[in-house]
Amino acid sequence: MSWDTIFLFANYWAFAGWIALAFLPRTPKILAAILYAGVFLLCLAYTVMIVGFLTGSIDAGGPGGGDFTTLKGVMKLFDSPGGATLGWTHYLAFDLFTGMWIARDADQKGFSRVVQFPFLFLTLIVGPVGLLSWLIVRERRARTQAKAG
Repeated sequence: MSWDTIFLFANYWAFAGWIALAFLPRTPKILAAILYAGVFLLCLAYTVMIVGFLTGSIDAGGPGGGDFTTLKGVMKLFDSPGGATLGWTHYLAFDLFTGMWIARDADQKGFSRVVQFPFLFLTLIVGPVGLLSWLIVRERRARTQAKAG
């Protein structure tokens, strides 16, 4: 299977999780499906790739090499189709997990789906911006609920 195919499959898989999170009822079964069929499988794919790279059993498909200790080393890690796919899968898994947390937190705090949608969209597109925005907006309601409880 080519790196392009793996990249596209991971994208579509994550996007299916995001569609389910944004538009399906958030029943325990749906949330479990997003967590295990979505986040878990993306994490599993990432784990297989990183172990394969570290052991040399998977070819990154380019110059490869690099490390996590310098900017130049990280740039070299992403300078191959496999390295870029690995990094992107990492982002997809964590952003979907973060989106799940935002959605569940927003549900618990009584925010409507319409209000939640921009935060979920921002998290999908620019993960930390969506999370930061949500943390700012949720703060007031979280304090209010803490005082009432």
